[in-house]
Amino acid sequence: MKEEKKINIALIGCGRISRNHIKSIFVHKKLAKLVAICDCDSEKINNAKELINNCIEQEQIEKYKIHEFTSDKGLFEFIKRKLIKIDLVVLATPSGMHPQQVFQAAEANVNVCTEKPMATKWDDGLKMVSICKKKGVKLFVVKQNRFNKTIDLVRKQIHQGRFGKLGLISVNVFWQRPQSYYDQDEWRGTLELDGGALMNQASHYVDLLEWMIGPVKSINASIATIARNIEAEDTAAIKLKWENGALGTMSVTMIAYPQNLEGSITILGDEGSVKIGGKAVNKIETWEFKNPHPDDQLVDKASYETSNVYGFGHPLYYENMLKSIKGECEPICSGEEGLKSLQLLVAAYKSAKLEKDIYLPLSD
Repeated sequence: MKEEKKINIALIGCGRISRNHIKSIFVHKKLAKLVAICDCDSEKINNAKELINNCIEQEQIEKYKIHEFTSDKGLFEFIKRKLIKIDLVVLATPSGMHPQQVFQAAEANVNVCTEKPMATKWDDGLKMVSICKKKGVKLFVVKQNRFNKTIDLVRKQIHQGRFGKLGLISVNVFWQRPQSYYDQDEWRGTLELDGGALMNQASHYVDLLEWMIGPVKSINASIATIARNIEAEDTAAIKLKWENGALGTMSVTMIAYPQNLEGSITILGDEGSVKIGGKAVNKIETWEFKNPHPDDQLVDKASYETSNVYGFGHPLYYENMLKSIKGECEPICSGEEGLKSLQLLVAAYKSAKLEKDIYLPLSD
């Protein structure tokens, strides 16, 4: 593939999750090229440059100049003035910053991808989708767990009707985020920029509630800040009803001792029972169905080992996103898809505040 046909990417935000993005871009070196990085923290810029150099060496790529920016304003100014050619801006920034940065990307006529969640407010999410549609640019939201082999296999069984009548769904996210984690940056644990255990850490699991089971009818949530000195919650408990009649619960905490203990989804029907467990829904621990099926032989291959709660879905997500930009496939998580999990998150916080059931969909 000729160099000019590659998708030029600018990465804004060089913190913790940016490593997954940098590695994924270089995995797809034939489709994409990282040409710019941006962060207001020079140390994070340097860390990103070190990883980039390692990736260049590992992938045996000839070294090239990567533009560095200390502000998103400076980057977008360069794009608008055509001093740098960018096809996709990736936002690995605090969630509350995504809306304004998406607006800037759309105004610059550049496709944009946000890390989860796409925003912290419902109105912002709607505006993000609207402006990207108006400007004719693509909006993507990172939901890499949709590519998880265990998730994909179980979702297929649901769609094939193997569970019979779905009865109870239980989701557990028992992780450890010490106070030192929140103290790394001033935005962590704030309501405006970050959110808490639900909005930030458990966001991918919230997405799977609808991605796997179907549209949610109502939600009732309780949240609490028990052991961390943050503005948002460190613990949450949710009760759910789906349109298909299933009931469910979701339990989330960031104060599990002494480390991440579990990220699991249990699905119980009158003709099938499955539990995906491990630290990152990476192991199928229970697989029982009334009627045999060829997919039963795929269970062992779907499970994998990991100590990383992010899983290994980012490279697969990038492949889908890059091919979508090239018009070769549909995106697995567009802006519209991202709104589905944002709606559940916003409804959960609204329920906790009002202490009552919230019915979906939310009014615009």
